[in-house]
Amino acid sequence: MTETRQYGFDTLQVHAGSHPDPATGARQTPIYQSTAYVFRDAEHAAKLFNLQEVGYIYSRLTNPTVAVLQERIATLEGGIGAVCCSSGHAAQIMALFPLMQPGCNVVASTRLYGGTVTQFSQTIKRFGWSAKFVDFDDPQAVADAIDENTRAVFGEAIANPGGWIMDVRAIADVADAAGVPLIIDNTTATPYLVRPIEHGATLVVHSTTKYLTGNGTVTGGCIVDSGKFDWSASGKFPSLSEAEPAYHGLRFHETFGGMAFTFHGIAVGLRDLGMTMNPQAAHYTLLGIETLSLRMQRHVANAEKIAAWLETHPAVAEVTYAGLPSSPYNALAKKVCPEGAGGLFTFRLKGGYDACVKFIDSVEIFSHVANLGDTRSLCIHSASTTHRQLSPEQQEAAGAGPDVVRISIGIEDADDLIADLEQALAKAAPQMAAE
Repeated sequence: MTETRQYGFDTLQVHAGSHPDPATGARQTPIYQSTAYVFRDAEHAAKLFNLQEVGYIYSRLTNPTVAVLQERIATLEGGIGAVCCSSGHAAQIMALFPLMQPGCNVVASTRLYGGTVTQFSQTIKRFGWSAKFVDFDDPQAVADAIDENTRAVFGEAIANPGGWIMDVRAIADVADAAGVPLIIDNTTATPYLVRPIEHGATLVVHSTTKYLTGNGTVTGGCIVDSGKFDWSASGKFPSLSEAEPAYHGLRFHETFGGMAFTFHGIAVGLRDLGMTMNPQAAHYTLLGIETLSLRMQRHVANAEKIAAWLETHPAVAEVTYAGLPSSPYNALAKKVCPEGAGGLFTFRLKGGYDACVKFIDSVEIFSHVANLGDTRSLCIHSASTTHRQLSPEQQEAAGAGPDVVRISIGIEDADDLIADLEQALAKAAPQMAAE
């Protein structure tokens, strides 16, 4: 591919990072199912271990198949580099790892995936870290929550479960003013709908398990670095700005510049945390990304039609889809994600918890699973599953109350999906459905 040409998204999702295999000419990226790699000689090995040369040592750190995926996702997101890992949850920990120390905190949105809320409110305490949860619809509240120990601000571009849109630029301005990086989980949006770096984000994380792979086959995660943050400006990020004892005093930011975070993620994060993506998972995700734009267009078109239908159903109290003209996030959605508001949203049933459970047990095409972003349409009752560990107050703040069903709209025929929802709602709330 010509380096000087600005290629379109559809071309990059197929070609970025990949080349015909030099040994065989294979056009599809091979699965390099190898633990280790032969060094040319002793000097070559020493340079690799000293970070003086880029190459392959051991697949906990680097692997040729994973490397192609890293470059492809970084390219689609407009980043300078990326590190792939074993899951979306692993990506979140790896994103925070170079930034945090005991006593430090992250300011996080109240509207996050339930597992993320649990990870941030409970698990990271074991590292001596903490989280402050704030309504990101209020940038001033975010600014007020940041203190001298804050090391990152974290939110979702399109929030799970409700599909609410975040004003990334507004929060990025707050983070910039405080001198801390903004980390955006872009799992639900994908770079086809939102490119957070263009809105001021420092780092972007993904659960590649979801829309990027798109077929429900493998788990994975990714952290994309914008390369634009000055890690040496404040002294708050010594892992990146100060001497690293394990590499004989090497300073990552001084040595690698814009690639400092990416190199640290591999040379320290993957080395010591070991949250490695396996090459077969990378291969499946590469295949999925080749059709990302086509799938997202269908997810959005189906979601728009189904959300509009649900909004008129007598058993439904509310639909949260930002693509609806009635949504308070509709204007923001047109600004942040002009290609569409995604395929994930929730709806409230007038019959409450019992109606939700009956609905879940009655669907036929929709699959009742703890996943999203699949080609298949999926549904779940978040309050009793993905957000079960949260308090009732946290569930409501996250949009996962007891009367809420989350649906991830797939790429099937929209009329068939509506028919399935209609028969399930008729069983869940027969009196209202008959109105």
